[in-house]
Amino acid sequence: MFQPHERRTLLGSALILFVAASTVVSCSGQNAAPAPFTSPGTTDSTSPTAASATSSPTPTGPALCGPGTAITFDPTAFPESPNIDNKWFPLTPGMQYTTTGTVTNAEGSTKRTVVHSVTGLTKVINGVKTRVMWDQDISDGELVESELAMFAQSNSGAVWLFGEYPEEFEGGKFIGASKAFISGIAGAEAGIAMPAEPRIGTPAYPQAHAPAVGFLDCGAVLKENQRVCVPTACYEDVLVIDEHNPLEPADGHQRKFHSAGTGLVQVKAVGGADQETLNLVKAEQLSDAGLKKINEQALILEQHAYKLGTSDFAKTPAAELTTESTGGK
Repeated sequence: MFQPHERRTLLGSALILFVAASTVVSCSGQNAAPAPFTSPGTTDSTSPTAASATSSPTPTGPALCGPGTAITFDPTAFPESPNIDNKWFPLTPGMQYTTTGTVTNAEGSTKRTVVHSVTGLTKVINGVKTRVMWDQDISDGELVESELAMFAQSNSGAVWLFGEYPEEFEGGKFIGASKAFISGIAGAEAGIAMPAEPRIGTPAYPQAHAPAVGFLDCGAVLKENQRVCVPTACYEDVLVIDEHNPLEPADGHQRKFHSAGTGLVQVKAVGGADQETLNLVKAEQLSDAGLKKINEQALILEQHAYKLGTSDFAKTPAAELTTESTGGK
């Protein structure tokens, strides 16, 4: 996930700056763990709060982001294999993005770099086969977090976040993974990372909820048809999403800028102690060798989680290698 330093919102160390490389224009071994619990739910739609004409009974959970925003979830509303092509949030295996920014707070400033990799791995979470992301968060040249995040796109076109497993580091040494959460375990619920048809005036939506780790993000469409330039390109028709965690009001808000047909291109902090703007500086389609490397690194991270056995992530079945070639050399 891609957010201000040390603030967890959608995706942990990223939210991730997603963009389709083809649209960029220059501007200037452990055994598998037991299968996860699959919770009953209601029919998916472009918003967690909306139901189709054939939906299951209205959910009875809390209204997490305001009236009418209880999460509705139905594992049968997702395809057998993840194909994430939402124009605001595309995830293509083998794509890798590098984002940079400077974090400023009362203690000074640090240079932040996040490398976001779309792996060729899939993983079943809460009855849904998801796509696995691998992110590396680097502060002043030192790795501070390595994270796996799991996404899937519903049949209606909404992209859902199903969980995160972040390992934290200090001085090059592993110090813990206390912020992991998995949908369907310990009260954690998947939420919508991006609606199928986001528009101004539509209700806010929960992006994920994990009460055991104090994680709740609420998103709402703030602006449309904006123009944004970052080091890689200038983007037109940009959608701005405002996000915040109502459980941590002192953390402020994030403004995330999504370009139609490309994805997330910029994030800005609004309020809170940490002030930061993160921009996309590099987007590339990896070669087959590059995809193999990120697949291997993601699997190493997963195996470490199983070895530790201390997080809910360790209760999930093992990831599967489903994509080995990007069409590159």
